[in-house]
Amino acid sequence: MAAKNEPKYFNRELSWLEFNQRVLEEAKDADNPMLERLKFLAITASNLDEFFMVRVGGLHMARKAGLRKREPSGLTPLAQLREVSKRARNMMTDLHRCFNEVVSPALATGGVRHASIDALTHEQETALFEIFSEELFPVITPMAVDPKKGMPLLQNLAMYLMVRLQPNSAKDTEDRFAIMPLARAGARIIQLPAEDGYTYVLNEEAVKKYEANWFPGFSIKESAVFRITRNADFAVQENEAPDLLSGMEDVLEERKTGDCIRLEVEASISKALLKMLCNSLPAEAENVYPVEGVLNLKDFMSMAFLEGFDELKTEAWPPQASPDVVPNEPMFGQISEKDLLFYHPYETFDPVVRFIEEAAVDPETMAIKMVLYRTSSDSAIIAALKRAAGNGINVTVLMELKARFDEARNIGWARDLEQCGAQVIYGVKGYKTHAKICLVVRREPAGVVRYCHFGTGNYNESTAKLYGDISYMTANPELGADASAFFNALCGYAQPQNFNLISMAPIGMRDKLMELIDFEISRARKGKKAFISAKVNSLVDVVLSDKLYEASKAGVKVKLNIRGICGLKPGVKGLSENIEVSSIIDRYLEHARIIHFCHGGKSRVFISSADWMPRNLDKRLELMVPVEDKACRDRLIDILNLHMADNQSSWQLKPNGSYERTLAKGAKKVRSQQVFYGQACEAIASAQKNRRTRFEPHRPDSKQG
Repeated sequence: MAAKNEPKYFNRELSWLEFNQRVLEEAKDADNPMLERLKFLAITASNLDEFFMVRVGGLHMARKAGLRKREPSGLTPLAQLREVSKRARNMMTDLHRCFNEVVSPALATGGVRHASIDALTHEQETALFEIFSEELFPVITPMAVDPKKGMPLLQNLAMYLMVRLQPNSAKDTEDRFAIMPLARAGARIIQLPAEDGYTYVLNEEAVKKYEANWFPGFSIKESAVFRITRNADFAVQENEAPDLLSGMEDVLEERKTGDCIRLEVEASISKALLKMLCNSLPAEAENVYPVEGVLNLKDFMSMAFLEGFDELKTEAWPPQASPDVVPNEPMFGQISEKDLLFYHPYETFDPVVRFIEEAAVDPETMAIKMVLYRTSSDSAIIAALKRAAGNGINVTVLMELKARFDEARNIGWARDLEQCGAQVIYGVKGYKTHAKICLVVRREPAGVVRYCHFGTGNYNESTAKLYGDISYMTANPELGADASAFFNALCGYAQPQNFNLISMAPIGMRDKLMELIDFEISRARKGKKAFISAKVNSLVDVVLSDKLYEASKAGVKVKLNIRGICGLKPGVKGLSENIEVSSIIDRYLEHARIIHFCHGGKSRVFISSADWMPRNLDKRLELMVPVEDKACRDRLIDILNLHMADNQSSWQLKPNGSYERTLAKGAKKVRSQQVFYGQACEAIASAQKNRRTRFEPHRPDSKQG
């Protein structure tokens, strides 16, 4: 039973770090091939970068402002910083130990070798010197540093070499200092000639080897690689900015000069050089993170996809075509015939792209309206929207300029679309628009028809191959009317409407969820069957958590599949003994939001763009869409049930906040992602076989006798 004064919630930041630890465990899992393990190391490092920039950055700002307000777990900003620092240091040690002691040596055995910079062959030495002469020496310009004046402006997350120099003059004995910018990800890994396999050194190793060439007249006393992480937790001041676009451009500039909240340095750096570095940046001693071995493992992501070396990789799972989509028939006719539901990336994202591309060139298309939050760098969807605008179609795009770390790209797309004649809305004042919706309005013989796509993920063809997300396509008139009302509310001055079916945050989504949970509670209190099954990425909303606690006490069985942060404590006697929380970490990022309520045996099933967090329910424009088509609804229930049954890639959250792997003990092994991919392959193979064996008789010509 929960102690009387014990908080009912886990700390959000520590819960996120536990999520990232589960990602790291995939890198440590001996059952995964080595390049797959390298990929998970890179993901762990990348996740930590964003965590420090945003979450730790925000805590630093709160501490500097003197805020002492306790969050739901009872910790002040200062207490959170201390706990987060301790946990993050352990994680970084674990991360680099895994690379240094396990993954890198095993890759070398498999033919991917990190050469010792001091033990190169003559051929390798010659090749490296040529690279230095042609690509490094002409490009890299050292920056002099005066310790009394501080550092020049250094880029966030970029790598640098700090050099301590001694003049070769008896009259001048004062040390000099310089900083050398190192290559970013694309040029960091330098391949060298080798008889077999793939042999490489790192850019910083090559620069160190030849560093004396940049400083004639000086001796190198010491040099060390370092990397800074700046606070990026800045938001546009919408009441002060002349317009949102210029306000977002100001935010991008602010990030360039944010405080240094993490300084990663080579562990071998001397105390004197480290002190000088900290004073010049400046960086507080408590924010220094010494690293044994290679810094910035995020850059190794590209190596995880080296050509060849199939024995070091997982089996490829190319997305499969959906058997519900006929390749050569227009999407509109197929959606009119029946609702379509896809589970990406097991099923390809192509039907969604086709839907928009066909609308863009269809003379019967009257309007295309959609929300874009994150897109790919070479977006086919953006290209289709530009084409549609050029064809005279009324194109309205809500381009969310406040999508963190995608702001610059979205500003560029917004300007491109405007130049092509599209109407572009730069988000909604005071909120982020995170809904995943596209509406196509067509003129048809029977009248005007509205076709909708609702999703749980972004309109991004690249991430659609990596993220587990739901797409739902329908010509349901009520959902079409709701979609129109949604865009009218966002793009004009219309007040939000009472929707027929959908729920929208921040106005009605939480209330709808509470209403549905209350219905389960009332059923349970009458001794009737009641359950809630939900899959979301994060759960930290206190109001919803309290309602789920109430449901548990009433006897409602609650199963939650929460990939990342979970503030709710499951399995606590007297509080949450009827709540189970699991988390799946596998080759694809779990990103779908699916919710299933028993509802007296009349299942209510929803997909949503929103996680169960205050930011989603109060500060973002989100959608929760009921799926009432029986075939689509039943499939979503099957998807949920299979994820809940996973006993290979799933972790169970314990009442003390720790996670344990959910492993099969005598039961059938179920790895949900593998099953979903197998089902997708079987479904399309079966559909193709049926199409091949269909008999179409020749019919006599009616004109012949």
